[in-house]
Amino acid sequence: MGILAWIVFGLITGVVANAIDPRPAKGGIISSIVLGIVGAIVGGFLGSTLLGVGVSGFNLSSFLVAIGGAVVVLLIGRALYRSSY
Repeated sequence: MGILAWIVFGLITGVVANAIDPRPAKGGIISSIVLGIVGAIVGGFLGSTLLGVGVSGFNLSSFLVAIGGAVVVLLIGRALYRSSY
């Protein structure tokens, strides 16, 4: 996938991950894109390592793996942000 496709995929994934966790998100659209892209990378790594399924383009399995990774990244990020006080 090209860089524009990754940005769009990351945006969609980040928005869905933010919607799954009901706490208000900080950072707006840019943080959602970054969350989605990093989540797709983390989800692809974990999915290919544990399940043999990675992020391979715009398809349902890639979308679900990327959302799973984005939720993991979101929860870890919020836990670290909360503990930094």
